[in-house]
Amino acid sequence: ALALVVLSPLLAVIAAAVKLSSRGPVFYRQERCGLNGRPFHMLKFRSMPVGSESQTGPVWAQKGDSRPTRLGAFLRKTSMDELPQFWNVLKGEMSFVGPRPERPGIVDELAQSVPFYQYRHMVKPGITGWAQISYPYGASIEDEYQKLKFDLYYIKNYSLVLDFLILIQTIRVVLWP
Repeated sequence: ALALVVLSPLLAVIAAAVKLSSRGPVFYRQERCGLNGRPFHMLKFRSMPVGSESQTGPVWAQKGDSRPTRLGAFLRKTSMDELPQFWNVLKGEMSFVGPRPERPGIVDELAQSVPFYQYRHMVKPGITGWAQISYPYGASIEDEYQKLKFDLYYIKNYSLVLDFLILIQTIRVVLWP
């Protein structure tokens, strides 16, 4: 709640910029798998034109993805599109730190291809996580397999100290990519 209050001026500026820069809603709600695989709707600032996946269905975002708007590309590069997820944390659907939540269709595909993938759902998903700061942006099953190693390490070694270190590293990664 404190983060939402402190960030409210920035959130208002971003919301106005999203609204003025392209048609459609300010926020994008996307179904993701949370704790124990239960679905929830993750909130983000909209970074792509409305209907960008209408032809393809759910696909992984690629590095250099051409779908985002100009503002959306900036928001993604700076991770500011993720700020509304503090609301998901406040609602208890996410934590600050944990494995990043994925979409149900992609989770089903990965659960069949990547051994132990479902173990990621033993903890709440997070805005940031060990895999996000330790492995480059991934967009393939092989990348997900590598990121799973970091997620399983986090789950096995979960502690407040590790969470604190991940939060500090996240700030470093966002400010100095």
